[in-house]
Amino acid sequence: MAEVLVYVDHVDGAVRKPTLELLTLARRIGEPVAVALGAGARATASVLAEHGAVKVLAADAPEFADYLVVPKVDALQAAFEAVSPAAVLVPSSAEGKEIAARLAVRIGSGIITDAVDLEAGELGPVATQSAFAASFTTKSRVSKGVPVITVKPNSAPVEAAPAAGVLESLSVSFSAQATGTKVLSRTPRESTGRPELTEAAIVVSGGRGVNGAENFHLIEALADSLGAAVGASRAAVDAGWYPHSNQVGQTGKSVSPQLYIASGISGAIQHRAGMQTSKTIVAINKDAEAPIFDLVDYGVVGDLFQVVPQLTDEVNTRKG
Repeated sequence: MAEVLVYVDHVDGAVRKPTLELLTLARRIGEPVAVALGAGARATASVLAEHGAVKVLAADAPEFADYLVVPKVDALQAAFEAVSPAAVLVPSSAEGKEIAARLAVRIGSGIITDAVDLEAGELGPVATQSAFAASFTTKSRVSKGVPVITVKPNSAPVEAAPAAGVLESLSVSFSAQATGTKVLSRTPRESTGRPELTEAAIVVSGGRGVNGAENFHLIEALADSLGAAVGASRAAVDAGWYPHSNQVGQTGKSVSPQLYIASGISGAIQHRAGMQTSKTIVAINKDAEAPIFDLVDYGVVGDLFQVVPQLTDEVNTRKG
């Protein structure tokens, strides 16, 4: 069976969930070979092996931390040349898409971004994407070279599938461009204790109907009861009620959780573009004609200031 390269997204050896999802997808089309780079790379081997990696190629060097994405592209290209894979899978983060694009140019291959599913095909892997603000679903395959595919978080389940996970060192020769852009400083992101928005299994978002920053505690309370991330519409962000880093939509972040709860959000196309691929969508809005109700699996016509606290209380009661 052909091998499939999987780029590992990890923090000091702690593997992030989207990578484990990629391993599930990789097993559909071949044998996963993971590529882990940077500090803690070797520590990822056991977790990757538990989830199907037959081999883990690890490399650490100061360049991975001191400079931007080019050293990682150099390393992934070295892994590509060593393995000759049938496909390369990368998490669909901002950095992941840049790495994938640069690699595709170097190896002369086609690229598919933001896939939400992957399956084997006679002529190569077939990727499913949501197009035109998720109004259409397309199936595509790369027609030139080895496909480089980025996959959205929450596109596949995390499944245990113990494999050999043989740990090997990856030899990397850095290009002249690798040290072109240096990282001068880093500021740790302040933790809210909530899941990362783009990776969360549940997202609770608030919009114009929340009617002020002082009321977003209702959205946060519901999110915390569900162990969810907090999102916001563009209207709420533009009004200064919530940080831009939490904006969901065409000009914000795209999410694809198992459950998306929209409170006080009308459902403009720009917002829908960022959340339409959610598996189950629930909307709470007092306007029965709001466009969001054309999209949802479950809709509640009511005042969020009454509905959201009751829902939060009910969740907490059932948990307790």
